[in-house]
Formats: sequence, structure tokens, C-alpha cells
Amino acid sequence: MQDELACNAEVQKSKVKKVLTPRTRWLVNTNFAGNDSNVLALSNYSQHDWNRGMRVVFLLMVTVFITSPTSSLGDHPITSQWAIAIHGGAGSDWLKLDTNEQAATKASLQQALTTGKSILAEGGNSLDAVEQVIRHLENDPIFNAGKGAVFNSAGGHELDASIMDGRDRSCGAVAGVTTVKSPISLARLVMQDTRHVLLSGDGADQFAKVKGVELVDQAYFWTQRRYDAWQRAKQQQPDDHKGTVGCVALDRNGNLAAGTSTGGLTNKLYGRVGDSPIVGAGTFADNKTCAVSCTGVGENFIRNAIAYDVSARLAYKQQPVEEAVREILTQTLDVTKNGQGGIIAVTHDAKITMQFNTGAMARAAADSSGLLVVELGE
Repeated sequence: MQDELACNAEVQKSKVKKVLTPRTRWLVNTNFAGNDSNVLALSNYSQHDWNRGMRVVFLLMVTVFITSPTSSLGDHPITSQWAIAIHGGAGSDWLKLDTNEQAATKASLQQALTTGKSILAEGGNSLDAVEQVIRHLENDPIFNAGKGAVFNSAGGHELDASIMDGRDRSCGAVAGVTTVKSPISLARLVMQDTRHVLLSGDGADQFAKVKGVELVDQAYFWTQRRYDAWQRAKQQQPDDHKGTVGCVALDRNGNLAAGTSTGGLTNKLYGRVGDSPIVGAGTFADNKTCAVSCTGVGENFIRNAIAYDVSARLAYKQQPVEEAVREILTQTLDVTKNGQGGIIAVTHDAKITMQFNTGAMARAAADSSGLLVVELGE
């Protein structure tokens, strides 16, 4: 292919030389080394000669572009590289589960990971992988999202979610929904079908009805585990679970996506919104840097724009993602001031990190090189 293109380039240069006659006194620089521009200077020419010359110049420009080793028909050519990471929330209470409960949690993470892996390995896009992984976690009462959402101070359930497309920073989010079975899918509809980023409360629930997403009543979200945790919280007993679910993914087209979904904090005030539906705090994705999803005490993630900060450190400091996340969790977030939590991220070149400053974080990851991780503790 390269030989054929090089031959075409020589043919085009030959055509130029035929056009250049002594009568028109063309001066041509035919140095085609590297990517240097080819400059034609002329004087005392006719309109006919000018038109012919311009056509050849155009052909030369196309030929040089095609034969250039750095040229590309797209910003992100298809490759064999893909990567995915997921989390099911940070907190040492994962280690307090009995053996069967821990096994069930890992099995659910594995199923979610398999769903995302299949989409990416078959050439699917990162947004679909993120949405489907999170839908799985939302449907599992083990996790504090969707079915397993915690109770607020009024004894109800308010759910939040956001999703972001790294190609152009398109994003959508919902906050305080009470009837939506899968908030992450509603967040994607906000992104794709409206001119807005975030819908909340009754407005978000009404939008869900209009879009025909699956609705449930509040009883659907009731689980004994979350009810017991609410009772303990009302008695001022500590709750170490910083529940949220999230997913970050890189597809074979080089596109990143991130999503996060949660039921919030146990016994939170009615109407409270954390970082999960706040793009830049709990979720962020940019093809130039990375995709990020967070879990923890949302107020501190909002104050410090944690998800965006990971991306900014890569963009402005050229900091490795592992180092960037470690510094944020150990320096930016103060665990003595409710700065507990975890962060997962995948970069544009398929590097994965999953870190936390709590006792544990339910997490899993896989990539095209064969990586496969499913863990709860250290």
C-alpha cells in the first residue's frame, strides 16, 4: 500500500513538472521530505496556466496528506484496546459481611463486569457498556443504588445518577427521583433527548413518564438491610458504608465514558443531593484524559470537584493517573473531616486505577490485555 501511494506521489510530481514551462517562469520546490509544505512561486503567468496550476497543487496536497505517516481520517482510529472498571461503593462494612454475602457481592460484580466486557470486546461503545453495567448494579439489592437504595430521614428513597460521554463532554443527570427503576438510563435520556444536563425531583419523574422508562412505587426500593441501617442511623450509630455504584470504560474507538448512580447517604435530609449526579464532582469523562467515577461522602467530592480534578491533573500536570488519584485521596480529601471514599478511573490509553481511603471498596476491572480483577478489601 505504501509503495503504491509513493508511486502516486511521484506521478503527481511529474504532472507538475509538465505544467511548468519556461514561458511562464514557474519556480517550484519539489522537496517532499517529511511533512514540509510545498511552495510554488510564479510570475508572468496567464489565467489558463494559473487554473491548471491550482488543480495540480490541490492534487499534490491530497497526495501528501494521504502518504503522510501521521495523517488520520479520524481522531481515534479503531484499535484492539479496551478497558473497564466498576465499583459498588466504598466502606469497611463490605468486610463485615459473612462469607456467603461476600461471595454473592463478588459474583454480582463479576456478572456486571462480564456484561461490560462483552460489549467492549465485540466493538460496542463505551456509553452502552457503562449504562448496562450500572443497570445491573441498580437491579441488585446488595448495592446502594436502584433496588438497594438507602432510606432518607423521611423514610423514603431518593435516587441520583449521571452519565458522561468523553467524545464531546455531553452529559446528563437526574437527582431526587422517586419512581424510576433505573436512574442511569434516565440520565442518559436527559443527555441525548434534552438540551439540559440535570433534571431533579418531580420534574425528573415527570420526564421519566414522558419517555416511557420503567417506573416503580417506593415499596420496590425497600430492603431489610437498608431499613435496619436507617434505624441505627436514627440512633446516631455510625454507618461506614459510602454506597454508590459506578463504571468507567474505554472502547475500541478510543472513546471514554463514565457513569455513577446512588441512593445517597443513610438518613440524609429530604431533598439532599450528593456528588453522584454532579458532573465534575462524582462523574467525569474526556477523551483527551480519562473517565472517572467516585464514591464517598458527596459533599466533600462536590467542594473539591474531585472527578474533574483527576482529569485536570492529567491534562495540566501530565501526572500519571495512579499518582493523581493517590494524591487526591491522601491530600485533597481529609478522612478526619468526612473525606472518606474511593475513585475509579480509566485513561485514554487504557490505564486503570481503583483506589480508596476506607477499609474496603467493592470493585472490578478488566481490559483487552487479559486483566481481570474482582475485589472487596485491600
